Amino acid sequence: EGNALGSLGNAYANLGEVQKAIGYYEESLKIKREIGDRRGEGNALNNLGIAYARLGEVQKAIGYYEESLKIKREIGDRRGEGNALGSLGNAYANLGEVRKAIGYFEQALKIDREIGDRRGEGNVLTGLGNAYYSLGEVQKAIGYFEEALKIKREIGDRRGEGNALGSLGNAYANLGEVRKAIGYYEESLKIKREIGDRRGEGNALNNLGIAYA
Repeated sequence: EGNALGSLGNAYANLGEVQKAIGYYEESLKIKREIGDRRGEGNALNNLGIAYARLGEVQKAIGYYEESLKIKREIGDRRGEGNALGSLGNAYANLGEVRKAIGYFEQALKIDREIGDRRGEGNVLTGLGNAYYSLGEVQKAIGYFEEALKIKREIGDRRGEGNALGSLGNAYANLGEVRKAIGYYEESLKIKREIGDRRGEGNALNNLGIAYA
């Protein structure tokens, strides 16, 4: 029952019905706690954190991530620990606490590499790239984006590949290498169209428009 409620939460979250998703996650969390399913409890807490982050309630999200992280460490769930650390990195980056975010990303990256979680590694490298980009360390950001792109291609994550190409485009545009930026934006646009990512397609077209202007 708890698993089914969590799955319903994920489904509604994917549809953008975040408040509805939260209701299902809370029901799932209640059951997980009643039956002593610590792994499930940690997952439900992480899902609640992601949901509240999507609503812009980042401090509330951080509370859930920290609870989830505590449980993941207690039960030795390394993958879950890495996910929680990455989520905390994203949350602090959203609050503008970039150095704190980098600390969490670096912890997550270490775990993802130790356990061979390539998807998690790619996501964290993207987060580190964004963090250093926001600090104005663009060359360092490019290094992380390139590493992330390589992994996204290896594991067949087309959406992630398109995002990494867009990030590289932004970085090179920032450095004034507009032709190089356009090449990355065009590659990103092609992928976004292939996978039907309309929001990503719009972003790529907007970036191309700015670059050509």
